[in-house]
Amino acid sequence: MTSTIIFDPLIPLPMLWGVAALALVAVALAVLRGLQGWALRGAAMLVVLAALSGPSVQQEDRAPLTDIVVMLEDESASQSLADRPAQTAAAAETLAAQITARENTELRRVTVPDGEGDSGTQLMTALSEVLAEEPRARIAGILALSDGRIHDADLPVDLPAPMHLLMTGKQSDWDRRLSVRNAPAFAIIGEPVTLTLRIDDLGAAPEKDALAPLEISVDGEPPQTFRVPVGQDLELPVTLPHGGRNVIRFSLPEAEGELTDRNNAALIQINGVRDRLRVLLVSGEPHQGGRTWRNLLKSDSSVDLVHFTILRPPEKQDGVPVDELSLIAFPTRELFMEKIEDFDLIIFDRYKRRGILPSLYLENVANYVRGGGAVLVAAGADFASADSIYRSPLGEVLPATPTARVIEQPYRPLVSELGHRHPVTSGLPEQETWGRWLRQIDVADPLGHVVMTGEDDRPLLILNRVEEGRVALMASDHAWLWNRGYEGGGPQLELLRRLAHWMMKEPELEEEALTATAEGQTMRITRRTLGDDIPPVTLTNPDGSTAEITLSPATPGVFEGVYEGPEIGLYRLENGDQSAVIGLGPAAPREFVETIASDETLAPVLAPLRGGVARIEDGLPRIRDIRVGRPAAGRGWIGLTPRNAYETRDVRQMPILPAWLVLLLGSALILAAWLREGRR
Repeated sequence: MTSTIIFDPLIPLPMLWGVAALALVAVALAVLRGLQGWALRGAAMLVVLAALSGPSVQQEDRAPLTDIVVMLEDESASQSLADRPAQTAAAAETLAAQITARENTELRRVTVPDGEGDSGTQLMTALSEVLAEEPRARIAGILALSDGRIHDADLPVDLPAPMHLLMTGKQSDWDRRLSVRNAPAFAIIGEPVTLTLRIDDLGAAPEKDALAPLEISVDGEPPQTFRVPVGQDLELPVTLPHGGRNVIRFSLPEAEGELTDRNNAALIQINGVRDRLRVLLVSGEPHQGGRTWRNLLKSDSSVDLVHFTILRPPEKQDGVPVDELSLIAFPTRELFMEKIEDFDLIIFDRYKRRGILPSLYLENVANYVRGGGAVLVAAGADFASADSIYRSPLGEVLPATPTARVIEQPYRPLVSELGHRHPVTSGLPEQETWGRWLRQIDVADPLGHVVMTGEDDRPLLILNRVEEGRVALMASDHAWLWNRGYEGGGPQLELLRRLAHWMMKEPELEEEALTATAEGQTMRITRRTLGDDIPPVTLTNPDGSTAEITLSPATPGVFEGVYEGPEIGLYRLENGDQSAVIGLGPAAPREFVETIASDETLAPVLAPLRGGVARIEDGLPRIRDIRVGRPAAGRGWIGLTPRNAYETRDVRQMPILPAWLVLLLGSALILAAWLREGRR
């Protein structure tokens, strides 16, 4: 039971002060006039003023509340190193026993796991959530069992009581770390990109060789080892070998005595892109579709186009002097002998043999294909003639033989059954509404893949690989009708764009490909094939274990599956003759960037309420009570602030001056003053 005198004025406080001032003036006048009863008059006025102030005795029935101590137990990834889990568990149990043994004290134990994604240790976030649920007036102290490597120390948290860090780890700990400072998402194929690597020895590192072995592996191939300096930035030029995703893994062998090898590797994924695609377009003669090819290739900003149209063939004799012609000479030797390897694609559009390109040059084009180049032939009626380009050394690499028949009647181009699975023609929209073409060159003995057909199911678009290169034959020169919207048109630009990019070996248009994309720890595996089914994908985890993933049909020619990776690292996938590699997780997990225990991150958080830091390996500190504002930690001890909180169960109020007593006292004093002054 607690008693307190409180005041509840019957009139506003300014008015009460005004009445007091009038009473003081009245007493002063009585003194100046020499009245004998001035003291009794003043006493009567004091009684009235006291009554107006409303004094009463308040009695509270209070129940004491326990103090609360919050203990945060860091169980993030960096806390799993060495003997830190055992240190944390033993310290937590000992402190819990000490705190629960204290009178009037409760313990709140909070586990702090890894943050979502790669956000690291979110200890202050966990603390703010606890403080939001507990009454701040009862918090006597906060204990954090951690290595001090938290990643949300800048979170503004108003601490109601001192916070102490009980730090795991040992002063003798050391670790070797590999980091990549800059890793671009894209790089140009064939041009070096400079990566900045650094190897650091952290903590109490032993005196060793100033060089460390660095292993570099590209796309899961056997690594190459180099000796590189420790503690210095290393500028490493890297040239991407192919387009699409290139996976580069840098790693260090685990050194004796270091904390962990989880930060000894960095996995970089860079997409290789071509700087400029160089295309040579040779038009045998002007025609309606010539501008279609030019517009298609010029609309792509990544394409450098060299276009020649033969406007004046050698057999044309019209008597015009050569020096009056505005045409330029066709640099055949320079293009087809000296610089042919500079081109990614050569297109012959309605070209026929006219003596402009000797057989030697066309044979060089065939060798260019065999060595990895690409040739596309858009055939017109000339392809079926005696002057056909097929009847040259280039014919050895072309995918079909002309029969000398030209079909001059309307027909609707269709995607073949195989074409529905080929990336060049699969998924082309609204096939049933395509407009008709009016000419087709009849060909026989097609090699490779017939992805489109025309009149009477004859081959229309044929794709083939010749040794290292690729060739395509479009057995018609009427694709331009789609561009003009004839009978509704068709997907001419999309078809020709895909065709050109397939020939230039763009990875996303490979008909046989195994790829994987990652989102966090989830991997989506995609297998594109021209076959009807595929065997399971064999997946090799970073630890060397394997698993078989069965893929399900998604679209024609595409099979997909999802796999949850159990750990961060490099995964290898194999399916038949196709293979791929992919890295799951960040290149450098945040929890392992800094592994040596330290209080530098939490020091600014502990300082305002003068909390302390103690190493668990030196023994647990004693716990003592401290007053608010006093130092909360010292040598071998940490302090808790008793809160003396309570819960009020009942409140009673009794007036000190009831009305009858005020009336009695006031009347008695006034009467006494009158009698005393009347005797005089």
